[in-house]
Amino acid sequence: MEKVEASVLGTIYRNDDNGYTVLTAREGRKEITIVGTLPELHPGEQAVFTGEWISHPTYGRQLKCASVELQKPTTLLGIERYLGSGIIHGVGPSTAKAIVAHFGEDTLRVLSEHPEMLQEVPKMGKKRWKQIAEAYREQEGARTAMVFLQTYGIPATLSIKISKLYGDRTPAIIKENPYRLCEDIDGVGFLTADRIGTSLGVPPDSEGRICAALKYILKEAAASQGHIFLPRGELLSRAAQLLRVEPALAEHHLLRMTMVRELIQSGSDGEERVYLPAFDSAEREVALRLCELMTAYGTDSAAGADKEIDRFQKKHGITFSARQREAILTACREGVLVITGGPGTGKTTIINCIISLLSREGEVVLCAPTGRAAKRMTEATGVEAKTIHRLLEYGGDEGMFARNQENPIEADVVIVDEVSMVDLMLMRSLLRAIEPGTRLILVGDADQLPSVGAGNVLGDVLESGVIPKCMLTDIFRQGETSRIVVNAHRINHGEMPLLNEKGTDFFFERKQGFYDAAQTIVSLVTQRLPKFLKYDPTEYAEMAVRNIQVLAPAKKGECGVIALNQMLQSALNPPAKDKPSLQYGETIFRLGDKVMQTKNDYQLEWRRLTSTGWEDGQGVFNGDVGFIVDVDPEEHCLTVRFDEEKEAVYASAQFENLDLAYCLSVHKSQGSEFPVVVMPVVGGPPMLLTRNLFYTALTRARSLVVLVGREEVVRLMVENDHVLMRYTTLCERLQHVSTLVPGSLLR
Repeated sequence: MEKVEASVLGTIYRNDDNGYTVLTAREGRKEITIVGTLPELHPGEQAVFTGEWISHPTYGRQLKCASVELQKPTTLLGIERYLGSGIIHGVGPSTAKAIVAHFGEDTLRVLSEHPEMLQEVPKMGKKRWKQIAEAYREQEGARTAMVFLQTYGIPATLSIKISKLYGDRTPAIIKENPYRLCEDIDGVGFLTADRIGTSLGVPPDSEGRICAALKYILKEAAASQGHIFLPRGELLSRAAQLLRVEPALAEHHLLRMTMVRELIQSGSDGEERVYLPAFDSAEREVALRLCELMTAYGTDSAAGADKEIDRFQKKHGITFSARQREAILTACREGVLVITGGPGTGKTTIINCIISLLSREGEVVLCAPTGRAAKRMTEATGVEAKTIHRLLEYGGDEGMFARNQENPIEADVVIVDEVSMVDLMLMRSLLRAIEPGTRLILVGDADQLPSVGAGNVLGDVLESGVIPKCMLTDIFRQGETSRIVVNAHRINHGEMPLLNEKGTDFFFERKQGFYDAAQTIVSLVTQRLPKFLKYDPTEYAEMAVRNIQVLAPAKKGECGVIALNQMLQSALNPPAKDKPSLQYGETIFRLGDKVMQTKNDYQLEWRRLTSTGWEDGQGVFNGDVGFIVDVDPEEHCLTVRFDEEKEAVYASAQFENLDLAYCLSVHKSQGSEFPVVVMPVVGGPPMLLTRNLFYTALTRARSLVVLVGREEVVRLMVENDHVLMRYTTLCERLQHVSTLVPGSLLR
């Protein structure tokens, strides 16, 4: 192995997923190329690279690096380039130049030991110097951690997360117990921790390794499949396969973990279930609180409601069906009611009537899981609807809300729309904030995809038969003219949709191959549909981005979310001199891009301009869609404006939670409604080409649907009524609790 001391000039290529990097550096007067799995390095940084020289057939002589030892720059130019390279959030080239001009060769010592002296730099505000000092401190810790972690092949983005949590204690903590990473760091799976553990010599049968694997399997089952528990036998089988040990060994440690309540087991012989304690507790609490709300409401407001309903019908020129009328009357009688139905069945109309009637009792509060769903609810009812997080006054930490059992929502009636999207943990938080005596009305479509998060709340509540429910089946909205509505119901009943009838709002474009379908989708979105919809030709791109949403069943492939996003971005928002951009991995984020948050970020700060001034808050959530309204290449950050006019500033390390959103997966589109939906139907994994996914996609469209692909794939999706079963027990827990006296169980 040879050691080479060099100064980084720039990065030619970097894969952020695995850290593989090709960079140029200066060794003395020579320019050299270095390749290998490296931490993210910036121009001006100095390091000692250890590796072997190789000869690449195309690129010539390169140093294949096995490890790197970072060194701080010593020259004024090196320090300035280092600070201004984007390595420190808030410091660009001009700020770096000012700092180095003031402190000279003492710059790095000042940043490390006396950061308060930054106040001496001209035009350096109090808030800014603290931000720079904190960013520098975090970066120093991150660099140390990344150099340590690179040995184990951990990507730079995860290294930053780890170092932020553990700080300069990172090496010591990981050496003591590498499996802590599975629990402490979002994005670190068991295999990554196990690779480190193996390198550190952790025995395959160690207690820490096996216990970490059991917890990881349950967490992964919840995150990727929505399971609340796993059958005991299935958990042990998965553990034995993952750990490559005998099932009996995993069973031994499962028993110990159950005894100390690290895991929860219940059920009879042969049907034992294993839960993470948080999910077991949440399911029990949701069942208790729903039954308590159902029985705690003693006032029957249905008296005189018939006359009020008649007045509402006359005022709005409508006539309710018998089932709709019964739903409205039931809402006036019961403490909890579930209203379900597909598109066009009149859910919104009866909600408006319920609001009109129950407003006489007191305050009616509306909410929905996402900002888009809340906005749509507001437009449909004329009453402000909030996201559930906003209604609960989200506090910046996961699961922390200002509204809870000690500080309940001030309302007499709470109406929740798009409840199929609400997962178990969010439902628990909502129920905690609803005081017994408050009516709760849950509205949703039981045939849509279940929540992205764990649980099957709406499905279990309906199946239990415990909570009063009204299921709407008659089609009213545009029933005779809208083929979107008719076809959605045909698909839901296992019938082929009616394709390409003249003068309708449902079109099918036949294309056999993936490539042809993708090209057709781009043409439809950028030219054909804007022309058909009579958009102003000078606004084709802007109107298309705002009104036409491409939905894809799969993420990968030529007609998958990733590929279509790249094609649509190139067509709708191409590079231009007045459009600054920043790159993260293979994704380019450009001014004007439509983007989506892909993970809950409870700490991300945002601000919103209201009638009384700027409002500050925290938290941007999985599925939130917005537009990039500012890009600052010098400070390596961008600003995204989301629904509800919230603006959040993203530093480069936070780009990993953003994706382009010209094309969305059907799962991510839940709770939204778009004027126009375009969808490829050319094939893919059978587990994705299902009836309820197809149904969910079509019901996102308000005015127009265009399918592109093959009729046989449409038929396959219609016939594939397989619904991936989720392991949940809310249904039976509701049935059990309903036989008790729930009003006394939570006090």
